[in-house]
Amino acid sequence: MARVRSRYAPDRGLTARMVSTMFFIGLLYVVLVGVLLAALRGAWPVILIATGGMFVAQFWFSDRIAAYGMGAREVTPEEAPELHGAVDRICALADMPKPRVAIARSDVPNAFATGRSERTALVCATTGLLRRLEPEELEGVLAHEMSHVAHRDVAVMTIASFLGVLAGVVTRVALWGGFARGSRGNDPAGVIIMLIPLVSAVVYAVSFLLTRLLSRYRELSADRTAALLTGRPSALASALTKVSGQMARIPTEDLRKAEPYNAFYFVPAFSSRESLGRLLSSHPTLEQRLDQLARISAGLSRP
Repeated sequence: MARVRSRYAPDRGLTARMVSTMFFIGLLYVVLVGVLLAALRGAWPVILIATGGMFVAQFWFSDRIAAYGMGAREVTPEEAPELHGAVDRICALADMPKPRVAIARSDVPNAFATGRSERTALVCATTGLLRRLEPEELEGVLAHEMSHVAHRDVAVMTIASFLGVLAGVVTRVALWGGFARGSRGNDPAGVIIMLIPLVSAVVYAVSFLLTRLLSRYRELSADRTAALLTGRPSALASALTKVSGQMARIPTEDLRKAEPYNAFYFVPAFSSRESLGRLLSSHPTLEQRLDQLARISAGLSRP
């Protein structure tokens, strides 16, 4: 998972963060399942089967669900020759297998990558992005998205986000009273049952923060490795500036539809300046990304 099998520059910082995130996420998962087993001792086979089934479903199908939710439709080279040509050039530069290529019919200018591995990877651009970017800018964006595939951080984010989903489901069920009705006075089992909503809420909050911290770093890593691969950090910076500036012109209704998938996108879509999502964004700020690209550009221009 951590080894880069392409010409994308390895990122030890990203590897360390992915490993530590997976360790703490695994620890939280053990705690949550342990509390459920202690509270519902007679139902442990059901708990193990249910949590295991949810994990498998999340890991195997979450990328397809996300792609479907964002309206991605796979296209052939005949249907989208320019997009396929750009992906082919990035694959040749990176020496990596070509992912499936898709287009989403949306005026929101964006791109994303999904997939558990290079074999299942899909790279998608929206019609709004294709219409607004120059060829070099588009290649920069696609190189960014394919960096996520090369570094396998898409798979890590998929696994890491599962625990938050599971903890959120357990918290909602517990708050509905399904577990609380089983408590009996000072019975230790009853006390454990009453703790389920609290433990689940803490697990959800911690897993959310862990995935957000990893996500922000992985976006900076993808910018950096894409700029180094293509040798044109200015093209990626231009694409970032253009896409971010165009977001303000997109109808609010379209932005709201895109917001749930911000963790996948090249640039997050926010429906308002006051959106709470900006405070808990999965991406670093535009200024941070542009500053990094400016430093890379200065480094590449030195003799």
